[in-house]
Amino acid sequence: MNDEVIREFSVSDLYEALEAKRLASDLSWQQVADELWGLSKELNDRRHDHPISPSTLKGMRERDATSCQHALFMLRWLDRSPESFLRGASNFRMVPLPSAGLERRLRWNLVGLYDAMNVQRLELRLSWTVLAEILRCTPSQLTGLRTAKFATGMKLAMRIVQWLNRPAADFVYAARW
Repeated sequence: MNDEVIREFSVSDLYEALEAKRLASDLSWQQVADELWGLSKELNDRRHDHPISPSTLKGMRERDATSCQHALFMLRWLDRSPESFLRGASNFRMVPLPSAGLERRLRWNLVGLYDAMNVQRLELRLSWTVLAEILRCTPSQLTGLRTAKFATGMKLAMRIVQWLNRPAADFVYAARW
C-alpha cells in the first residue's frame, strides 16, 4: 500500500453508529455497556474481568480515540468491520471479523501485527523512523507493539493494517484465555 492513501479510522463515525443503535433500541449508555459485555458473558463470568464502562463509550467522542481492543466490543455489537469506519474508503475490502460466542471475546493479535509489520518493513528496508513517519506515529508506538500487554489506539492499528494491505480481521481472533 506504499503508493496508496492510508485512510483514517473515524472514531466519531463509530460513536455515531453506536449512538444511532442505542437510540433506536431505547437504551442508556449503561445498558449499551452491559450489552457489549454480555456478548462474552460466559468468558467474562469465568474471568471476573472489569466490564467496559459507559464513560469509555461516551468519552471516545470527546477524545476522538479508542483502544483497538475496546473498538472490537463495539464493532461486534454493531456487526460491522473496522474497514467500514475508514474515512473515504467506500471501495475498501470489507472482511467480517471472526465470530465469537458467549465463551469468547474478540482480541487483536498485537504480536502478529508487529511481526507482519516488521517483516514488510525489513523487506522494504525502512527504518522504524521512516515507517513511523508514513504511519503518522512515533517509532516507539510501533516497536512497542511487540510487547504490548493490552492495546494500542484503533487509529494506529488501522493505519498499520492498511499499510500491510491486509484486512483487520487477519489480526483479530476469538480469545478464550
